[in-house]
Amino acid sequence: MNKEEYKPLTIPRITWDRDSLSDTYGKLVAQPLEPGFGITMGNSLRRVLLAAVEGSAVTSVIIKGVNNEFATMPGVTEDVMQLVLNIKEIVIKSLDGKPGKMSLNFKGEGAVKVSDIKADDNLQLINIDHVLGHVAQGGELDIEFFVESGRGYLAAQWPIGAKLQDDNKIFIDAMFSPVKKVQFDVEKTRVGQDIDFDKLTLEVETNGAEKPADIFHYAVSVLRTQLEHYLVDPEIDFNAISEMPEQEEKSEKASSESLGLKGVPIDLLLKPIEDLELSARAHNCLIAHGIKRILDLVNLSEDEGLKIKNFGRKSLNEVKDSMKAFGLNFGMDIKEEDIQNLLKS
Repeated sequence: MNKEEYKPLTIPRITWDRDSLSDTYGKLVAQPLEPGFGITMGNSLRRVLLAAVEGSAVTSVIIKGVNNEFATMPGVTEDVMQLVLNIKEIVIKSLDGKPGKMSLNFKGEGAVKVSDIKADDNLQLINIDHVLGHVAQGGELDIEFFVESGRGYLAAQWPIGAKLQDDNKIFIDAMFSPVKKVQFDVEKTRVGQDIDFDKLTLEVETNGAEKPADIFHYAVSVLRTQLEHYLVDPEIDFNAISEMPEQEEKSEKASSESLGLKGVPIDLLLKPIEDLELSARAHNCLIAHGIKRILDLVNLSEDEGLKIKNFGRKSLNEVKDSMKAFGLNFGMDIKEEDIQNLLKS
């Protein structure tokens, strides 16, 4: 089949909620998506994010004076089992993806925290306030940690047929993934007069070892790489097709381009701003200022927008993102007379 025989796909706009974005949480919105693609993309991304993202964790330890995970230690409140459970919760970032070692030597009375651990240069400890155990006066806690990198979950790698190790090493389960929780929601959204398109909202919660945006980029790379191997013929470049829809009528294309637009229906500019699906706050501020149509909005400059009462930079950025999804922006300086003439032609 030739390129001209394919219909273009809707190219989604990907945005992060900047107000809630942090080192441990991110909310991403993708819209508009082809009908049904919200569930398809949401499920795929969620599974990859939960199971395929690399991370680092402690996989074994040597605790001075202990040769098994069921022992107790004089002068330490927690038994070895509880201590191991606390060690599993240490959040580690490997700067180069290579294995490393950490050590802890705590003497005297007090709470033992992750901040008391000394790590190799390639390892960064994240949750430094996490408590590992409590040592009584005169007690001591001496531990050597072995850190590895991997994906997902790894069961304790005990050598077969050996319950006790010559070096007293205790192997522990490891959860490598820095992703703690992923959830998504799919809603319907409007594109022009069509109301059957999807809007995907995906939330990612991490342990702080990696930022949500970096993790998302990694997951998409994994998914794309895997899917490439299912291609039996050269890839169809839908991005190129969708940028310049082959099915678009030439007259409409010419009309759009004459006003400095690309692939935007002329009559969209005469529609009410409700079609942009703005938040109630932004919508009400614009209406109160007399901005009722999309044409009125695109003819505003950003400076004029910021002067609108109670509008503010946050609302401005929201409106910019909404307009961008339709190929619009502030300060377009389009005259209604030109639109009416083109619609009549």
